[in-house]
Amino acid sequence: METFLNTKDYAVSGEVFRLVHDPKLDMLITEPRPDDMTRYYLSNSYISHTDSFNTLPDKLYHLVKKYMLWRKVRMLERYNGGPGKVLDIGAGTGDFLRVARRRKWNIAGVEPNRLARGLANEKHVPLFKDFKEIENFKYDVITLWHTLEHLPDLDQYIEKIKGHLESEGIVAVAVPNFKSLDARIYKEYWAAYDVPRHLWHFSQAAIRNIFDKHGMQLVKKMPLRFDAFYIALLSERYKHGKNNYLKAFFNGMRSNLSAISTSEYSSLLYILKRS
Repeated sequence: METFLNTKDYAVSGEVFRLVHDPKLDMLITEPRPDDMTRYYLSNSYISHTDSFNTLPDKLYHLVKKYMLWRKVRMLERYNGGPGKVLDIGAGTGDFLRVARRRKWNIAGVEPNRLARGLANEKHVPLFKDFKEIENFKYDVITLWHTLEHLPDLDQYIEKIKGHLESEGIVAVAVPNFKSLDARIYKEYWAAYDVPRHLWHFSQAAIRNIFDKHGMQLVKKMPLRFDAFYIALLSERYKHGKNNYLKAFFNGMRSNLSAISTSEYSSLLYILKRS
């Protein structure tokens, strides 16, 4: 496999990693993979684990997040025919599940990070530490909101997900798309590479190829347009050391407009079912 590019952990360690291209699956793989990933998540800037409101980008993130959470839950209700049993993998601080519960869903979540679980518990959203704690429960909907790229063993984890999915259930997977225009604009500074926390970097073909192997069929894909703006804002900070709000907005808009014809949005949501 050939090196696609070299990039750096701009958020925590400053260490350099390379992304290699797997032509069979059409995805990128982070190398080398650290033996202990824990320290790469130990940062107040890792917003999905801390609920940070310290900066303007943090505040913008949470404003958009609040709107998107309700949209996500309503979208899942359309596919599921109403509220049901939902399992959120990589549940962070529990905000998605809290919204789902308000809309009468029966909720469960998995989150390995202790700090994030503590914050979720303060919101009365108890989370499992590991998949092993779930036992034999099955769910109508299993969600992975920007989680798949963090999982160390994709094939093993997808099989676990299938094992906890009702026969007519759906899996919702949201991931960045390294073939988007904003990824090409920012190159090694593209914030959604987020090495080494993101072990895998997906194209649309990669999602189809990976889940096809496990008897899962892609039935719908949808753009997550707001992601382009937030990713561009972080990418500007990584590249220039400051928040270039206007340029980030311009590049996020460019990416979304380009994707109207190419379908290569900065992030995409995939709905999958058993084949």
